[in-house]
Amino acid sequence: MSQPLSLLLLILSLFFFLNFLATNSTSFSPLCAMHHCGDVLIGYPFWLQVDNATSDESYCGYKGFGLTCLSADQKPRLTLPNDTYYVEEINYTQYTLTLVDIDAAIQPCPRVLHNVTLGTLPLNFSGGDLHLSFYFNCSSSHTKLVPEVPYIECLGESYDGNRSFVFVEGEETTAGFEWSSICKEKVVATVMRTEIDLGNLTGGFIGAIKNGFGLNWKPLQECGTCESSGGYCGYNSTRENAKFLCFCEDGSISGERCKGKANWKLKTIIGVCASIGTVAIMLIIFFIYQRRNKKKYAPSSYVSRSISSYPSSVTDPERGVSNYFGVPLFSYTELEKATNNFDSGKELGEGGFGIVYYGKLQDGRQVAVKRLYENNCRRVEQFMNEIAILTRLRHQNLVSLYGCTSRHSRELVLVYEYVPNGTVADHIHGEYAKPGALPWPTRMKIALETASALTYLHASDTIHRDVKTNNILLDDNFCVKVADFGLSRLFPTDVTHVSTAPQGTPGYVDPEYHECYQLTGKSDVFSFGVVLIELISSMPAVDITRHRHEINLSNMAINKIQNHTLHELVDQSLGFKSDYTVQRMITAVAELAFQCLQHDKDLRPSMAEVLEALQDIQNKDYTKDEAEEMDIAADDVGLLKKDPPPLSPDSALNWISTSTTSISST
Repeated sequence: MSQPLSLLLLILSLFFFLNFLATNSTSFSPLCAMHHCGDVLIGYPFWLQVDNATSDESYCGYKGFGLTCLSADQKPRLTLPNDTYYVEEINYTQYTLTLVDIDAAIQPCPRVLHNVTLGTLPLNFSGGDLHLSFYFNCSSSHTKLVPEVPYIECLGESYDGNRSFVFVEGEETTAGFEWSSICKEKVVATVMRTEIDLGNLTGGFIGAIKNGFGLNWKPLQECGTCESSGGYCGYNSTRENAKFLCFCEDGSISGERCKGKANWKLKTIIGVCASIGTVAIMLIIFFIYQRRNKKKYAPSSYVSRSISSYPSSVTDPERGVSNYFGVPLFSYTELEKATNNFDSGKELGEGGFGIVYYGKLQDGRQVAVKRLYENNCRRVEQFMNEIAILTRLRHQNLVSLYGCTSRHSRELVLVYEYVPNGTVADHIHGEYAKPGALPWPTRMKIALETASALTYLHASDTIHRDVKTNNILLDDNFCVKVADFGLSRLFPTDVTHVSTAPQGTPGYVDPEYHECYQLTGKSDVFSFGVVLIELISSMPAVDITRHRHEINLSNMAINKIQNHTLHELVDQSLGFKSDYTVQRMITAVAELAFQCLQHDKDLRPSMAEVLEALQDIQNKDYTKDEAEEMDIAADDVGLLKKDPPPLSPDSALNWISTSTTSISST
């Protein structure tokens, strides 16, 4: 046993060395740090402005997006061209911020002094905003002709009887005269449409103004290249006509994009790649030794794939090779033509490994072309891993791989079928999200088809490892296509888990995997539990604007369920309060999600059991007799307000739904 032990010790030593290199080569610039001001988190593209003026440092953030924090217990302030406003909230997921007029906020009868002017800042008014026209000190000789028009009583009358009025902008057509001509001042104030009673403008505007208004920001075009390369866009305030700079994770500053590490980092990458190769060879020797001496494991496809990096004889299509692992090869030139030289206007999205473009091949096929960020050792591994996995899998709910470039091409590119309707994330809390636009039956269909795809993967000894709503694509009929297999792993047969450094997306990563480095099929189950909660709530998996205990949606869901307040989590546009069948199905899915989100992986169901449970929920006959038995009124969310029995990991949700069978995990 001394030989395998020695090998393992050497492997562990190399692992910690590699981990040290990785940990010490990816520190972000301190200029990009996040700050709290009051209960508002200031982060990119906003930045902390010092002493109400730009300091001599170069900040990571957009010009004009500097926020002033006068004290830790006050709201930050943003200065627009005509006035300064409190920043009530910043939503980094929806790209929105809520501003409140500083002067008006402290007045019992708020008197807005200036129109909201955005100037050249990359800001737009929100679709939920409403503009109100205020007319101050209006001639009494004219306004007495229209006594039916209510004036703003809290502002009173001037000494000569003049009054002030408010209208929805564009609707001040009373009495046939121009209000601007009979009033001494006009100011347009912006409020949130949902905060005001249009039937009582003269009184209702008070609370609406104090609640502020919303603005949207959009990424700057000149920052696109920087941000897509993993950098932060900022500028140097000490330079005249300061242009945007790109702040990179290694602390360097570029004029346009992060082009990679310094020479010493290139050497580090080469060293890391060489070390990985050494570790791989030793692992192979170890597995061969174990197999020959113990005969414990059956031959493993995972081991055979580790014997050699990947075929080295493959060259570009122009050199006569037409396929790779059975996948057609495309020339880089052909894909450049299909995407109009990777035109930024054809970008479909961006992930952790690359940018995806829309393209059209010469044969007329529409495709999604993923162009990997860097052609380094790690990217080649992910590139080949995705090809190897997708070529052996066929399922109606998995995205199809049409082909790729050679790994010797000047850039690594994967070509997939084009799925035209965006991602699930787009539809529930992204750019396509609208209340009621994605009804519960459609969401249930998405859950079932995603579970079907993951169950198939697990049956094929494959762990996806990055299950999230951004990786669940939808076609025009809202049929699911699970995508992005760059992180996936093929499992050795007869092995319960593989030890590997945690990878994945924050908010979806299995906590036990994160703590113990043990990847199993139950890791995908946890991530899918988060997806189920997203479908129920329409909330993103991570939102730094939420309370710190609820930033992770999984934590919020567990707390809401255990505190009998599921109704606070559910997107009410789904009909949870008004439709009995929807209420029962959502409650049952919440129960299932709760089981998937258990910290201990052994308490979670398998994906096959999850799929079976979803099918049972979908097919169950929710009769009126059952409704009468449960005594649920349409306007009463009572499912989670009964006194439950003592909670335990096995029974935490049994009291939620007596009609839903709990799933025992294996």
